[in-house]
Amino acid sequence: MFGLGYQELLIILVIVLILFGANRLPELARSLGSSVKEFKKGVNEAKAEDTTAAASKEEEKKV
Repeated sequence: MFGLGYQELLIILVIVLILFGANRLPELARSLGSSVKEFKKGVNEAKAEDTTAAASKEEEKKV
């Protein structure tokens, strides 16, 4: 995972806990999860648009 070992991930987790506190951690995780979901949705939409554009270009070449 990004070339990080368990020790590095543990250190990052401790730093996040110190900066944001344990009370805000679930809120941050939810925000991060929804952000990743929206990003993936955007990537999938872009791929679909590219596929559609490529298909229409192929149809134009046939005609």
